[in-house]
Amino acid sequence: MDALLSFAATLVSLRLAGPLVRSRRYAWAAGVLSFGAATGALAWGSAHGWDAPSFRVYYLAGALLSAPLLGIGSLSLAGKRWAAPLGLLYAGFAAGIAIAMPVRGDFGGTAVPRAQDHVDTLERAIAIAASSLGTIAVVAVALATVRRRPVGNALVVAAVAAAAAASVLTQTAVAAAAALFALAAALLYAAVRV
Repeated sequence: MDALLSFAATLVSLRLAGPLVRSRRYAWAAGVLSFGAATGALAWGSAHGWDAPSFRVYYLAGALLSAPLLGIGSLSLAGKRWAAPLGLLYAGFAAGIAIAMPVRGDFGGTAVPRAQDHVDTLERAIAIAASSLGTIAVVAVALATVRRRPVGNALVVAAVAAAAAASVLTQTAVAAAAALFALAAALLYAAVRV
């Protein structure tokens, strides 16, 4: 069930990326594709078992990229011209971290690996800071523009909350986390369609 729900979140994310690209919301599209890659890695790990490459994809796409890129996308939509170059710079930096970071420890089973067991403190601190700043940007822009798009922005904030709750639950309740990731993808899809 974990794999199916995670795969559903991946499919919804991929479906959402197309309209975002067509409407030239490139940073949001990249954030949603990154979210899809993370949930795809979660589906793979849940079905096949985790290994270092699937964990590296999960960490890059989920921990390092998805929230920051969505934040950059929100700032770009709010007219902050500096956001797009910053997003490109950060995406390259995050990819470099994911490629270069040592991944240690043994992987086994279908439980989501704990980052603290496999990644050094610096990489975890960067992921936490970037995800926090990205989430703050998404929520701040949604709240600042709520009068123009009350339903859409409420759905965006709900999606961010669902994704944050899912991230917390990945270590203890994978099925609930997978369901919340799928819900987050569906809420983002609904927000963009509204």
